Amino acid sequence: MSTQNALLTILVEKINNDTLVLPTLPAIALKVRRSADDPNINLNGMADVVGLDPSLSARMIKISNSAYLGRTVKVTSTTQAVTRIGLNQVKNIATALAMEQLFVSKNETVKKYMTKMWNDTVDIVANAMAAMLTYQAATGKKNLSLDTMTLSALVANIGALPVLTEAERHDSVFANPTFLDVAIQKLSGRIGGSIMREWQFNEVFIQCAEHWRNLEFTEPTIDYIDFVRIGAALSNQADNGDEILTLAQQKGIFADVEIYQSPEFAEIRDNAKAIFA
Repeated sequence: MSTQNALLTILVEKINNDTLVLPTLPAIALKVRRSADDPNINLNGMADVVGLDPSLSARMIKISNSAYLGRTVKVTSTTQAVTRIGLNQVKNIATALAMEQLFVSKNETVKKYMTKMWNDTVDIVANAMAAMLTYQAATGKKNLSLDTMTLSALVANIGALPVLTEAERHDSVFANPTFLDVAIQKLSGRIGGSIMREWQFNEVFIQCAEHWRNLEFTEPTIDYIDFVRIGAALSNQADNGDEILTLAQQKGIFADVEIYQSPEFAEIRDNAKAIFA
């Protein structure tokens, strides 16, 4: 049996036996999410929690001043940032900003893959955010939450992390990047769904992590997974990108695909991407 087939067999067996080691949610994200679910939490209390992590605090201030929120008056403190963003949004935004902590490895080869995967994920997120904002501006519909969609796009590739971690024990696998791509394509959705359940995320995130690559899984109305797919298609990270865009157009998300080639769209996408720089 080749090393590649052996690794695939090991991964499938661990998935079936529920013994695959899954990544844990970054500690600060877990604290923020638990605090946000506390009915007694207030803005000052949430600011104190965010302030426990200086890096997260700084990035929260950055996002509150970004074009993402469309504000011109600058804020300079964590309390001001949390107040501007709002308690309901802080939970998902803080989690999204902490996600980068998962894409790390002490193994130099794996580290390169992790870094590329994070950059690819940010590209998906930025395009998905821009697609949603463009859709909302064109239709006036605000029933979908941008911060929920942002986090949905960020967890889209989360299932690939255990694949890379397991592959780390088989160095020869990294000599064949095509195999890793196939393994991730085959298994990351199933693993991603398991991670979301383990983290006790709701069904929106489970569906995006588990099914975004599977176009047979559809929602009758426009939903978060549609924008995650568009983000992947526009980032050239979906094998069926043309089909994704065709289905999205049929669903009424956009009238003409050329809207995604416009300078206005590029500016929105770049502003979204800057959040994670």
